[in-house]
Amino acid sequence: MVKIDLITGFLGAGKTTFIRNYAEYLMGKGENIGILENDFGAVNVDMMLLQDLEGEHCELEMVSGGCDKDCHRRRFKTKLIAMGMCGYDRVLVEPSGVFDVDEFFDALREEPLDRWYQVGSVLTVVDAHLSPELSEEADYILASEVANAGKILLSKTEDASPEEIADTKVHLNRALEGVQCSRRLDPEKDIFGKKWEDLTDEEWKGISESGFHAESWRKLDLSEEEVFQSLYFMDQKTEVERAKTIAENLLKDPSCGKVHRVKGFLLDERGQWLELNATARELTVKPVAAGQDVIIVIGEKLDKEKIRSFFENAVVVHKNS
Repeated sequence: MVKIDLITGFLGAGKTTFIRNYAEYLMGKGENIGILENDFGAVNVDMMLLQDLEGEHCELEMVSGGCDKDCHRRRFKTKLIAMGMCGYDRVLVEPSGVFDVDEFFDALREEPLDRWYQVGSVLTVVDAHLSPELSEEADYILASEVANAGKILLSKTEDASPEEIADTKVHLNRALEGVQCSRRLDPEKDIFGKKWEDLTDEEWKGISESGFHAESWRKLDLSEEEVFQSLYFMDQKTEVERAKTIAENLLKDPSCGKVHRVKGFLLDERGQWLELNATARELTVKPVAAGQDVIIVIGEKLDKEKIRSFFENAVVVHKNS
């Protein structure tokens, strides 16, 4: 049977960077893998960032769009059926908040997926600098992602203080308590934090064998795309410095709403694609092999008109609005 790992996390936590390093480890061990990127919107930036992994031992697939959640979930199952016949040793699924873990398990219990797949590990990536001021709805999403995880992986620990890391661990258990989940995370056994590039083969092996926890909690009729909005600004041809200024201003201006992240791609004057990734804590611009002219603003209770005013002559596609 094909092992299938679910990798959750949100708001620039570092899922894509983790998946890249995890995939490289698995391929280094001789595994043939498929990566399924799940995107309920129109543009999948993360898919583009993983393109250079494609080759003899790795294939990328994507579920995109869908007129509603049910349609999108049918596409997810159809894609898994197709991937089940490709001879993979393992499939990595990045769900983009469309599924909760129960729905993921339910899909794998259905014919014919139940004969082809076995759940490997449920892994949740959490930024070590987790904001202490998440809304109640965002905390619910966080709890739903960590409740069943075999391992919670803290990202960006190399520049987080011991106090920030300790606060993040406390926050995770507080979120679980808030949804009436009986599980309490052991800070040493359940939560792992180390720079991905520095992990040993033994540590990667432990992550790949983390498994999952069967837990229950108070469910809300709420999903990530209902909590977090995304505004897409297409074909802006924005200069790099201007894009950086826009991102910084959006993150600082409370009248825009609670902006958590600004990400996308830009072309520099030499025709090189650059990846923009900005949060309140850091802003990075780095070269990538391929891209699409788009800037995406992600947050809660966003003021569309105010944010639009930062982009002259902007063409805006609203997602989850």
